[in-house]
Amino acid sequence: MRTRLECVPCFVRQALEAVRMTTDDQAVQEEVLRRVLREVSGMDLRLSPPIMGQRIHRIIRALTDNPDPYRAAKERTNRLALVLYPEIRDRVRAASDPLEMAVRMAIAGNVIDFGIGNRIDEETLRRTIDSMATAPLDGDISAFSHEARAAKSILYLADNAGEIVFDRVLMEELGPDRVAVAVRGRPVLNDALRADAEAAGLVGLVEIIDNGSDAPGTIIEECTEEFRRRFWGAGLVIAKGQGNYETLSDATRPVWFVLLAKCAVIARNIGCEPGSLVVQRSATPGPTQAIAL
Repeated sequence: MRTRLECVPCFVRQALEAVRMTTDDQAVQEEVLRRVLREVSGMDLRLSPPIMGQRIHRIIRALTDNPDPYRAAKERTNRLALVLYPEIRDRVRAASDPLEMAVRMAIAGNVIDFGIGNRIDEETLRRTIDSMATAPLDGDISAFSHEARAAKSILYLADNAGEIVFDRVLMEELGPDRVAVAVRGRPVLNDALRADAEAAGLVGLVEIIDNGSDAPGTIIEECTEEFRRRFWGAGLVIAKGQGNYETLSDATRPVWFVLLAKCAVIARNIGCEPGSLVVQRSATPGPTQAIAL
């Protein structure tokens, strides 16, 4: 998915919010914004938005000398989600279609997204869980269920910290012995790292790998050889969140996107209304591409 003009003010807002969270030094804040504005002004709009997000957060980390500005926020949302985990697990177990409910709960966790300026608390998450348990799904949950049950191996591309706890109930329902979860290789925004997967209780449940990248999405060319081998070779790829959609919507292998359409630009690209719960297979037809390393 290419960058749209509407993405530009979002880049600037995200940069200002992130640097203000990291430092009170106004001189540093100003320098970050000036650097970001120069980057944005020269960006090739044919590239996906997470490529600029990657550049923005590299600037912030360098100028603030903070390798992980969102670490405290990630730890807080992990703790918050773990408090709710027993409730969402029980909701899945009690559902007439547990896999569909697990998908809904995973999408509910997608509201934990500091890239769009969200500030999450327990009350907000409880309301989201309740509403998404019955909201319409945009896509084909029957086809998803069929492919998920048939796949011999599943690569699950995680999105954010905290959210990964909600993903856990879906991984459990998919059959964790078939699932490998991929997290980011280095810090960016509140995207999940290996430490967040461990905090979510995924150690010993599923295989945990990282993609080697600090992009807030999955830029295949930047990922490790091992990740690329797993991506092209998996029987089923599930990509959580908007960043993964933005970077993989044109992938040359089938991908199932599971997300909440929080951005009007992304919703328009998907072909749904903003606020939709999306379970949609990529438009790319045909069999999985051979391993490309």
